[in-house]
Amino acid sequence: MSSEDPPDASPDAVKRSRYTHRQLQLLRQGSTATPLRAIAHIDLDAFYAQCEMVRLGTPRDTPLAVRQWDSLIAVNYAARPFGISRMINAAEARKICPNIVLQHVATFREGEGGRWAYRDDAFMNIKTDKVSLDPYRAESRKILKTMKEALEKWCTNESDGEIHRLTHGLSAALEKASIDEVFIDLSPIVYSVLLQRYPELRLGLQDGDRDAELPPPPTTAVQWHTEDCLIDLDLHEREEDDPDWDDIVMLIGAEIVRSVRRAVWDNLNYTCSAGLARNKMLAKLGSACNKPDKQTVVRNRAVQHFLGGYKFTQIRMLGGKLGDQITSYFGTEKVSDLLNVTLEQFRAKLDDHTASWLYGIIRGDDRSEVNPRTQIKSMLSAKSFRPSISSLDQAEKWLHIFAADIYGRLVEDGVLENRRRPRVITLHHRTAQTRSRQIPIPAANAIDETLLFELARTLMRQVMADGQPWPCSNLSLSVSSFEDGVSKNKAIEGFLLRGDQAKSLNHGSRPRDSETPANEQLPPEKKRKVDDSGIKRFFTQPPQDDKPLADQGNPQPREDHDTPSLPVGVSETEVDDHVMPHYNCDRCSRSIPELEREEHDDWHFAKDLEIQERQEARDAQQQSRPAPSSSTPRGSGTRGRGGRGGRGKPERGQMRLAFQ
Repeated sequence: MSSEDPPDASPDAVKRSRYTHRQLQLLRQGSTATPLRAIAHIDLDAFYAQCEMVRLGTPRDTPLAVRQWDSLIAVNYAARPFGISRMINAAEARKICPNIVLQHVATFREGEGGRWAYRDDAFMNIKTDKVSLDPYRAESRKILKTMKEALEKWCTNESDGEIHRLTHGLSAALEKASIDEVFIDLSPIVYSVLLQRYPELRLGLQDGDRDAELPPPPTTAVQWHTEDCLIDLDLHEREEDDPDWDDIVMLIGAEIVRSVRRAVWDNLNYTCSAGLARNKMLAKLGSACNKPDKQTVVRNRAVQHFLGGYKFTQIRMLGGKLGDQITSYFGTEKVSDLLNVTLEQFRAKLDDHTASWLYGIIRGDDRSEVNPRTQIKSMLSAKSFRPSISSLDQAEKWLHIFAADIYGRLVEDGVLENRRRPRVITLHHRTAQTRSRQIPIPAANAIDETLLFELARTLMRQVMADGQPWPCSNLSLSVSSFEDGVSKNKAIEGFLLRGDQAKSLNHGSRPRDSETPANEQLPPEKKRKVDDSGIKRFFTQPPQDDKPLADQGNPQPREDHDTPSLPVGVSETEVDDHVMPHYNCDRCSRSIPELEREEHDDWHFAKDLEIQERQEARDAQQQSRPAPSSSTPRGSGTRGRGGRGGRGKPERGQMRLAFQ
């Protein structure tokens, strides 16, 4: 060896990988425990505006904005250089840019049979019209279908029998986070591609030593695509360093995401931006970095540099009360400043669970799963009347609209295929007094608009029978208590399994990471109540509005909570700043799109009414019980003033309401 050769050129120097066969196998399972994980967040660019551009055939260079009444709720990228944003109204936008296309959202109209339509005079008829998001839901379904089809092409590449055996059944998990964004766990697909392109990885699959290091990647450089926007590496990392398998995983993931985005454009003419990282939190932040129509890759070696430029209040679940609390405790909102705070210092101010979670999340550690199976709890359609309505005829016209609105969402949720159906329908009615009535939906009847309307009319007449139903300032109709249906008829044998089949199903029903000891007992499937203190209470997301499934998508998994009935599900969407105006709700500290503000206020009203009625029922039950004698042992008989049935402190999650 020449004396001029560098030390690492020695024949004894062996290039090593930081990753193990165990971590590679966890990638196959889509486990949150592996640092090789690949999560994408795809976000449609100015979605409502794009929907109208596609519908109208508007050229991409034509300024366009979507309006609701006099407000702008979405602005396309061609209009933004003129200074048009959601902060101005429609008249100001027209003055700034005379040739801008101002398209009002579709609306339902009183007395027109519960059918939405695009109307030239909608902006002048706030009293008789109700916003419909059905056109955007329909486009969202098309986009999601296209994404799934694009991903399936990656799952059907079976180059040889061995690869087929090792990767059979692997597919990506998709979680619809809102009407215009989706999380994708690419890990199983990336695993499949890795085995196809790097046969040396297969050699260790039969080896019993899962903790053995992977062979190093057979490359000294990664060729990134021109569309991939890379976050700069951390200070101690260098681009010229040889890549490891996490870099290869991100490279393959970027290729897959690029193909999905291209399919959406080629088939439907929608552009979308994306973020790719090792977890959902990083991927979501990444997708907003390079809009429109680009994708941002956050490599493992760039996480600290990436997060250091953010305020921690921009991170999911740190933008509300918890974020304010942390800011007041430590006098900063910057992630870079919090990195200097030790875990012990966090624990001195916060409970242990919150402190540990916060310590990890600002370092890029997020173990939340991509969950495609979360289902909605209820659906609500509402309207506030200004001025109030004063007749049954007016009320029934709106009940027709509510029934049509809810039925459209039920169709999307699978009511026609009998996958799921609600069991209860509720009418909320507001005058000087507030009241609500509910009845079961007959199980023998097929659900359609007519049935929902007839049930709503029955409830409305019950309200009228109570007296003084007018003037009515708000009506809302909701369905709840969903149950799963039977999609196919099966003989009883189809539900019975024997021997190894039953064992296989028992073990397969709840996936176990390979790192979980074989003798470790899995937690019970039933939900558990948890203490209201600590990080768990910040994870329990507050009610948002009656935004339908296609608008909000699926709530994040909350396995450790007795989840309250939410209107439809809760979105953690952080929509592009120019896409939709938001306001902060004083009741629940949520950022709510202006498009749904009225319905969100109505939802709070409905929940307040429900809580009050439950409390009144408890009070009546308590008053009807005989007073306990002095000889009654402590802890027996009726509860004390602080108990659940008494007049003392309300139950957790409830509040005293003052009604006039």
